[in-house]
Amino acid sequence: MYDIVIVGAGPAGATLARMLDNRYKILLIDKRNLNEDIEYKREKCCGGLIAPDAQKMLAHLGLGIPKDVLTGPQMFSVKSVDFDNGMEKHYQRHYINVDREKFDRWLVSLIPSTVEIKFNCLFTSHKKQKDYIEVKYREGNEEFVVKTKILVGADGATSNVRKQAFAGCTIPNTYISIQKWYKTNNEMPYYTSIFDRDITDFYSWIIQKGSYILIGSAILDNNEANEKFDLLIEKLRNYGFDIGEEYKKTGTLIMRTRKLRQINLIRDNVVLIGEAAGFISPSSAEGISYALKSGTMLAHSINNYDLKFARNYTKQIKKIKLNIIIKNLKALIMYNKFLRKVIMKSRVLSMDIKDLDQ
Repeated sequence: MYDIVIVGAGPAGATLARMLDNRYKILLIDKRNLNEDIEYKREKCCGGLIAPDAQKMLAHLGLGIPKDVLTGPQMFSVKSVDFDNGMEKHYQRHYINVDREKFDRWLVSLIPSTVEIKFNCLFTSHKKQKDYIEVKYREGNEEFVVKTKILVGADGATSNVRKQAFAGCTIPNTYISIQKWYKTNNEMPYYTSIFDRDITDFYSWIIQKGSYILIGSAILDNNEANEKFDLLIEKLRNYGFDIGEEYKKTGTLIMRTRKLRQINLIRDNVVLIGEAAGFISPSSAEGISYALKSGTMLAHSINNYDLKFARNYTKQIKKIKLNIIIKNLKALIMYNKFLRKVIMKSRVLSMDIKDLDQ
């Protein structure tokens, strides 16, 4: 019998596993192999930028990112390209550019040896019993059944834990995130955000990683996502961006939380953290800060209240909910064509950039 089974070893699950008291018997499972220096079978579709909110959370946790996790260039500005209004502006903002796979491996390496970790394992189902939760997972062709007092879903936007435990509940708006890597010979020392209603009512992005640029977009879940992404690439090439040979493509779903009722937390000792719960910025799709925060909050609640953690966790999560409300208000301005034009035209907080080529 385990005290806690955690499904998902990303930033939320790894943080929770690291911060739980060693008096608990814990099992952490993930479908990836984060223990060995091999590429994921399914690479996470993520830009791999640590935004200021996530930087603040890492500082709060007393963590500094190792140099081998970093990639170049480091970025100190955002280039906003507004195709809707035919405008372009630069804004000062610092992002830490990382190799996302190495970032996840680093967080896992911090987990104490008292936690049992199983990789290459796929969570399949759970069933609530009288005094415990029965959890099934598959490793290769073999299925295993374990018992636990608490089951934690930290398995991201497509969370199977959420689908089973919170069936019928309202979930965040679903977007398809497509991201392609392209060869480049130029350096792009800024993060590019792109606004274009022909592509999406959310946004698209360009990030450099060494000799590649990543171009991505979060597109409403429909049958035209690939066609819209191709249109984005065509527009960027016509705009003057150096887009070389395509190297690889990744994709995933993004849950964009627009209403608080789209957040799911606890049901029958099944609890969600990170993006599985719906914790993601509706203005930027940033989720690492929320993953670190919710993992920390749940660890604190369990450490101090054991099986009576639910009330305290729900209380702490109010801080995240308030932040999401604020981010939604920001999104109303960011994604309104007229208001965005007024702000960009006013040059408020914008900066002049000299000697930068597209």
